[in-house]
Formats: sequence, C-alpha cells, structure tokens
Amino acid sequence: MTQIDGNIKNDDTPQESKDAEVVDRSGGPAWLRWLPLAVLFGVGATAWFVFDLGRYLSFEALAENRGWLLDQVERYELRTVAVFIFAYALATAFSIPGGAVLTVLGGFLFGTLLGTVYVVTGATLGSVAVFLAARTALGDSLRKRVGGTLKRMEAGFREHALSYLLVLRLIPIFPFWLVNLVPAFLGVPLRTYVIGTLLGIVPGTFVYASLGNGVGALFDQGETPDIGIIFSPDILTPILGLAVLALLPVAYKTWKARRAAAS
Repeated sequence: MTQIDGNIKNDDTPQESKDAEVVDRSGGPAWLRWLPLAVLFGVGATAWFVFDLGRYLSFEALAENRGWLLDQVERYELRTVAVFIFAYALATAFSIPGGAVLTVLGGFLFGTLLGTVYVVTGATLGSVAVFLAARTALGDSLRKRVGGTLKRMEAGFREHALSYLLVLRLIPIFPFWLVNLVPAFLGVPLRTYVIGTLLGIVPGTFVYASLGNGVGALFDQGETPDIGIIFSPDILTPILGLAVLALLPVAYKTWKARRAAAS
C-alpha cells in the first residue's frame, strides 16, 4: 500500500519488478558492477599460476639478476623508475603476492629514501584502483539493501575514517589487499583513503627499503633478507606507537561525547 496526495493506492507491483527498477536506476545488472573487482582478482590469480610469478618475485631471482638490474638503473634510470612504479601498481591492483620482495627490490635499486618514495607511489596507485573497483561494486542500490549492521559500521568508520585507516595500514598483521577493500565497502571518501594509504604505509615501506639497501652484502655472504624483521620489538614497537597516536583523536572524541552526555 502507498499513500499519494492523501489517497491510498494499492501497490501490486511484483517484487521482481521492483528489483528490476532498482537495477535500471543503478545503470545495469548487479553482477556487472562486480565485474571490475572480479577482473582484478581473477587476472592476478591467473597470472600468478600461469606465469609462475612466484619464481620471479623471490630473493633467489633478485640475487641471480642483481647485476643486470643495477645496470638498468645506471643506464636508464628514469625508465627503470617508471617501470618499477608501474609494475608495483599492477602487482597491488591485481593483489599479486610478493609486495615485501618488491619493496626490498626498491630499496636495493634506488636506495632507502627514493625506494620508499617509489614504492609508496606505486602501492598507492594500485590501491586506489582496487578501492574504486570495490566502490563501484557496492553501488548505491546495493548499499540501500544491505543490513543495518553494515550501515552502523559504515557510520562509525566514516566518522573516524582517517584514524582507523592509518591504524589498518600501520599494523602489519592486516593483509594489504583486505585493507584496500574494507574502506570502499564502508563508504570512505577517496581523498581520505589516499591520504591514509600514503601516510600509513610509509613506516613499513621504509623498513623493507632500508633492508633492501643492504641486501647486496647479504647476498655476498650467501644469506637472504629476513622479511619478518618488521615484527622484531625494536621495529614493531615504534610502529605500534604511531598506531596509538592515530587513535588519539578517536579517544578524545569519545571522551568528549561521554562527558557531554553525562553533564
């Protein structure tokens, strides 16, 4: 039943027709909106197995080809930088494993500081591609039909989006691909997402790039880098400290709201 201009009218429109109207207003069938996201993950998984990318994204491959790689940087520096950033962006967009190895490679090829800059640039570009694909998948019509739980999560996350995103990026226990998706599903603005990603991945990237800066000496000794170094107390403690600082605005707003409610 619907009420229009004070008159009661029967609404006998079948549910299928209503759903069709929602689909039409959203610009196409629901599955079509999920296509970009499915392509990103599907192409990444296919490429990983078909081309055996794990063989190339390894420290063994880096050790075998380090002379050729350094020669490319020396002879074609700008082109090598562009190729590296583009490759890192593709690896991130397609959620291809091996980000730690690529970050170490960035430090090995370009040094700690420049390697950090180039990795952060490529990772951010790739993350934005995933974010936009995920946000397209969860269109307005679908968002209206999800349960109240997701809407409450969305409201809470968006209120402190930058703080929460910084924490998710800083703490290395959260999978990178998952953090690319969650903010899109919870309605985080693109600008906030980009800022949170840029700032949040710098500390971890710097650690791995600095590791890569000295990886040549490790190879000469017959050793390989320990990517678990980021979990050592000397490194993890400062990163956790940054995560706590990122949550201070949330704690302050919560305290202020409770104080106002109590008064």
